[in-house]
Amino acid sequence: MKYYIIAGEASGDLHGSNLMKALQNEDVNVDIRFWGGDLMQAVGGKLVKHYKERSFMGFIEVIMNLPKIFKDFSICKEDIKNFKPDVIVFIDNSGFNLRIAKWAKQEGFRTHYYISPQVWASRASRVKAIKRDIDAMYVILPFVEPFYKKHGYHVTFVGHPLIDAIANRAQVGEFEFRKNHQLGDKPIIALLPGSRKQEITKMLSVMLSLINDYPKYQFVIAGAPSQDYSFYETFIKAHDVKFISNKTYDLLSISTAALVTSGTATLETALFKVPQVVCYKGSAISYQIAKRIITLKFISLVNLVMDREVVTELIQEDFNKKRLKQELDHILNPEARKNLFLDYYELEKTLGGKGASKKTARLIYESIKT
Repeated sequence: MKYYIIAGEASGDLHGSNLMKALQNEDVNVDIRFWGGDLMQAVGGKLVKHYKERSFMGFIEVIMNLPKIFKDFSICKEDIKNFKPDVIVFIDNSGFNLRIAKWAKQEGFRTHYYISPQVWASRASRVKAIKRDIDAMYVILPFVEPFYKKHGYHVTFVGHPLIDAIANRAQVGEFEFRKNHQLGDKPIIALLPGSRKQEITKMLSVMLSLINDYPKYQFVIAGAPSQDYSFYETFIKAHDVKFISNKTYDLLSISTAALVTSGTATLETALFKVPQVVCYKGSAISYQIAKRIITLKFISLVNLVMDREVVTELIQEDFNKKRLKQELDHILNPEARKNLFLDYYELEKTLGGKGASKKTARLIYESIKT
């Protein structure tokens, strides 16, 4: 069977790569073309375009890059026509994927969606378009299934693929990891400032401002695979901080605490049982627009899944050195850490256990072979 997969950022690349491996196990005649990244490329198939070439964040940034985005739409449509896939699998990345899905459905292609667009967060009116354009939807967060049911659309909760990604990773021992990256013996505070240049620029300088207040700890920046070290250099040259690129899981596995930009990383940090402070700051205009359309009580996936405040969220003006220090002190407190660990174990149970990629691949394959 021929599969066309479209993922648009680092997390989509990770989940797309695991889905591709699962599809290879299900279908001996698998043939895959995809939009994704290095992880998907390492599995096999044909990479059409790398997500690094089309990573834009926020309303203003998207508007500024509209000509490039429209060109990508044309490239994608033409490539799908030429490939003639048995199914198109969209992974998150709603701004791009929902537009391609509308066109693809009109052209008669099967359309499946893995990891739902965040219509549960804002613009629930998009469910109407999803019902029209998507043949099958596989969701990874437990509260998303009843959300769609309320809107008259059947979806399948398959569990969260991060559980498998973390469980199946090749593990490096703490002694070896510290030695390889010259980390010394101090407890580690991991800094996860995001993956896009715009968010890293806004987040990292505030995170780094805490370093001198914690001489007994080693601060380590988790570099995103989408960015080169040269981009980070201007932020870190004046600080006693280590930088490790594309080894976030290994870093989290030995970290005492973490400062994390809102996104998938908040869930990854929780699954590694690392106490965290969730941070977010966007451009003033983007934030004001988002405030008016997002209907959620929380921004972190940890709190959204648990439907209560498990981790502290510092948003926009609250994300400053004073508040960040207060909250970091809190999660370094032994009593607070004990309570957080209990919440993290409950979170993992709620996410549905192992096998998300395998379940999804089997459902996709079974639906198109009949």
